[in-house]
Amino acid sequence: METIRISDDGGVRTLELNRPDALNAFSGLLMDELTDAFIDARVTTTVKAVILTGAGRAFSAGADLQEMGRNSYRPRHGFAGLLDAILDFPKPFLLAVNGLGVGVGATICGLADFVYMAAGARLRCPFSTLGLTAEAASTVTFPQLMGRQRAAWFLMAAEWMSAAECKDAGLALEVVPDAMLMSRVREQAAKLAALPLASLIQTKSLIMDPLRPQLRESAQAENAGLAALLGGPANREALAAFREKRAADFSGL
Repeated sequence: METIRISDDGGVRTLELNRPDALNAFSGLLMDELTDAFIDARVTTTVKAVILTGAGRAFSAGADLQEMGRNSYRPRHGFAGLLDAILDFPKPFLLAVNGLGVGVGATICGLADFVYMAAGARLRCPFSTLGLTAEAASTVTFPQLMGRQRAAWFLMAAEWMSAAECKDAGLALEVVPDAMLMSRVREQAAKLAALPLASLIQTKSLIMDPLRPQLRESAQAENAGLAALLGGPANREALAAFREKRAADFSGL
């Protein structure tokens, strides 16, 4: 794979977003390859838990805005396919947020079973500043984890949340010193991998099965909202400002 680095260790598979020069932004190719990686991990019987992290100083800068502006890639799975692969993933899914997480780099936290953040990591949902709306079922997962008002502010106001704030809000399970993040997450994943896979799958199923229909419905509504706003006046202004390296002007919008 070009954009995902995969490694196995004793039943634990680590998926590393591998576009460090682009801050691991979600290009169409990365979404397709990450979808394939989750599908493969699902059917590989020796894999009992999956860790997702990022290479370099960022976890993920979110959608690849340069590619979005060019509209140059035709995905096989796309964002909807990736979301389905994660929602359908039956095994423990651990997230190691090693640096900044923006957009889907933040909302994916609501889809993981266990979120660990480096102390220096932080998250932001910039949707309003892009003339867009929330995604990845975050309009359901974030209120469930953080409460409605805190989630609404995080999704609307485009402000940063520190790792400590994410833990306090219920979005992260643990905050770990930066240099110890991966060793801690691998330690926790190994504990799960030492347990019977059938038990892990059954317990996750009991937790997730009642939630999946609501998550899929919210994701579909979010995707419809994104489609309605994508290419609209505010989105066009945001992308132009990004290309021209200036502040967006949303007056009148």
